[in-house]
Amino acid sequence: MAGVIEFLLFALVAAATGWLVRRKHRRRRAAGPPEGIPSMARRPAGAGRWRSGRVYADRGAPRWQPGRGPAVPLAEARAGSVRLPSVREGISINPGSRIVTCAAADGGPDIEVAVMPLDLREFLEAVPEAAAS
Repeated sequence: MAGVIEFLLFALVAAATGWLVRRKHRRRRAAGPPEGIPSMARRPAGAGRWRSGRVYADRGAPRWQPGRGPAVPLAEARAGSVRLPSVREGISINPGSRIVTCAAADGGPDIEVAVMPLDLREFLEAVPEAAAS
């Protein structure tokens, strides 16, 4: 008798968990994909710490919006080199990401933005590439 009660309790908990997971999944699917490109950035390039945020390219004015703090405009920036993270950088960011160095057109400090490989094309469409010299 005790085994039957434990089995029924386990089945009830499993059914409730399944229902909650399906409900959450349906809400996410109904909301659509999140806006912006998830990324991490550091400014100035090569120094400082990596901060998480998103790159938005709405209205032709790309910007990097950190989780906290003001947005960094990328409208005048030019995407330069694309590289893999070093072993040391791979500890702070996803080692499978790609790091794009963006030079500021106004002579300000450069910014490095790390994006995932599947998001790299979208990022390079949003931030124009530097002219080859």
